[in-house]
Order: sequence, then C-alpha cells, then structure tokens
Amino acid sequence: MNNPDSANLTPLLQRIAEALERIAPSPSFELDLGSADGFIWHPENGRLEPVLHINRVDLALLQGIERQAETLFENTRRFAEGLPANNALLWGSRGMGKSSLVKAVHARVNAARPEEQRLVLVEIHREDIPSLPRLLQLLRLTERPCVLFCDDLSFDGEDASYKSLKAVLEGGIEGRPGNVIFYATSNRRHLMPRDMIENERSTAIHASEAVEEKVSLSDRFGLWLGFHNCDQDTYFAMIEGYAERYGLAIPKEQLRAEAKEWGVTRGGRSGRVAWQYIQDLAGRLGKRLED
Repeated sequence: MNNPDSANLTPLLQRIAEALERIAPSPSFELDLGSADGFIWHPENGRLEPVLHINRVDLALLQGIERQAETLFENTRRFAEGLPANNALLWGSRGMGKSSLVKAVHARVNAARPEEQRLVLVEIHREDIPSLPRLLQLLRLTERPCVLFCDDLSFDGEDASYKSLKAVLEGGIEGRPGNVIFYATSNRRHLMPRDMIENERSTAIHASEAVEEKVSLSDRFGLWLGFHNCDQDTYFAMIEGYAERYGLAIPKEQLRAEAKEWGVTRGGRSGRVAWQYIQDLAGRLGKRLED
C-alpha cells in the first residue's frame, strides 16, 4: 500500500528540484579559438560556434570602395600586429559591400600571417548586443586577436541596449580587452532613426543632453567609413570583374546591356545587385561560381 505521506511530499520535492535546476550554473564550454578563423556567438549557452567556411568574396572584387578598403585594411593590419587601432563603423547605402569588406579584409590580413597569429572573426547578432559584456569576458581568456563583428547594427523605439554598447566600447571600468576590436555595419551614420532622436529632444528636460547621449554612441567608433550609391561605370566595373574572375564568356556589350536592365528591374545599382545578376548569368551559362 502506498504511503499517503510520501504522496503529499511529491509536489514539494518537485518544486525543490525545479528551483535547484534554475539556480544551477549554465553548462560551461572550453574556449578553443584554434579550431577555426570564424565564430558565431550564442549567448543562450555562452558558446562560440566555429564557422569552418566563412562566406565572403575576394577583396579585389569589391569595386568602387577602394578608399574604404585601404583604410579598413590598414586599421586591421595594425591591430593584428598589436599596434593601436580604432573600432570601425561602416555606414551607408544598402548592398554596397559593408559586411563583405569586413570579411574580405579579415581574409587578406590573415593571408600574410602565420597560422598561430591569425585574426579571429567573431560575429554577434544585433539582438544579442545585451550579452556583449559576457562575450568580452570570455574573449579576455585568449591572447588571440579578435575582430568582433555586428552586421546591420541599429536601435529603435525604446531599445536601451545601446547604453551597454557605449560602456563596453570605451566608457566602462574595464573597457574592451586589448585583444578585441569592434567592427559594425549600419545603414545609419548615428545608429538611431531621426524620429527617435527628435522624440528625445522633445521630451527631455535638457534636449541637447538627450540628443548628445544618442549621437555619442557613434563617437565610440574612432573610424567612420561611408558607403554611397554607385554610378553606372562602377556598377559595370563590378559586373565585368566578376565575369572575368569566374570565366563567364559573354560579349561585353551584351553583358552591360543585361546588367543595366537587371539594375533597372531591381530599382537601382549596388554591389549586391551586381552579384545577383552574376549569379543569374552563371546559372544560365551552366557555370559554378568557384575560385
């Protein structure tokens, strides 16, 4: 026969077990940055997932952004060599190669470095910015230089996570680790929409101070690189560069005519539109886009 006292204790024991599970530390993962040159941060379990093949294009194929490429390459090279370097904000038009440039520069810098001194590219997603302090604590445990990368960074509405980003970039007690640099891309120069800044101005007791707090986030990036819409000649240079690299045999006049029509149907010209046309062309020609 079952003991009635034991039955009465079952709910209590269940609650105790659930409470112990909640306060138990999360599973720990050994930090090993030697398995790959790229990682993705997963804050839910404090884990860095290795990326064995980083999706990127060669730096030489990025047309129309030569000045930006040279500046970011030099900044990254100095950082890799242990010299002073700046956090970088790549801002401007969509599809003009901001994130592609970060990945291409990472590859170009690593190509000239021994394997044990290669840069690590760590991607953190926009929605995971509040976990940035935890990630930096983890990266402090390694001596390997790390480029921390956030693509399409921006803040809207009541999002206050920009305050933690400000502190981490420069203003906190610890600051960012010496082996970490932060690169971000955004369509906005100041990372905030104009209506959000105007709202802060209209509701604040001291409007100028409220706006200053918003704008000062961008000031934490010592390097600003602007990306703007490309003209037709640059667009054609992108198309022709891709076609030559991947051996897409098509008369130049036909290539330009098709590329121009493709851009019109997409509502504009950009590096992304050029690559999408090249993918379509390669598919029609039965060619694989492999180096």
